[in-house]
Parts: sequence; C-alpha cells; structure tokens
Amino acid sequence: MTVVVTAVFHPVEGQRPALIEALSAAMHAVHAEDGCLLYAIHAASDGTVVMIEKWAEPAALAAHAQGDAVKALQAAVAGLVTGPAEVVTMTPVPAGTQSQGAL
Repeated sequence: MTVVVTAVFHPVEGQRPALIEALSAAMHAVHAEDGCLLYAIHAASDGTVVMIEKWAEPAALAAHAQGDAVKALQAAVAGLVTGPAEVVTMTPVPAGTQSQGAL
C-alpha cells in the first residue's frame, strides 16, 4: 500500500528562496532511496513550502525518515525555518479515474 506525505515548511521571513534551494539539494539523494515514488517541492501561495511525497510502502517511508538524506536535509534547513515541518501521512483513497483519482 502506498503512502502519501505532505511536509509544510514555514520559512523565516525572506528565507523562502534559500529554503527551496536547501530542499532542492536533497532531491537526488531522496529520489535514489528505495520506495521513493514522488518527492516534489511546491511553493504555496501562503508563503510556505510544501514537500509532497509518495512512498511505495510504509517501510520505505520509515527508512527514509531515519536515513542520511533526511538528516542532511534537517541540517540544511536549520535557521531557514521557524520550526519543524508540519508532516501529515496519508493513505490514498482512490476515486474516479485511476490516473486522476489518487497520487
């Protein structure tokens, strides 16, 4: 069963470009992790930065959470965010068409 995650980062005022750059630097390492199906940065209209993730299974997400890429990412964003990211973990509830009804 796949797992979808949103992680909302609240940048320190004026630091959103630096935050996006720091998150971008981690992309190749995360994309190479087993079970990573999607790991994408989005700039939200409210000034936050949102990472949208999709993992092949809960075990892959758990490994990611404990992995070196996340440790490097946390170090890279220190000082650029007002606090920890707001993380929500979800399981898809498909509806409608297969390509449009679930991440």
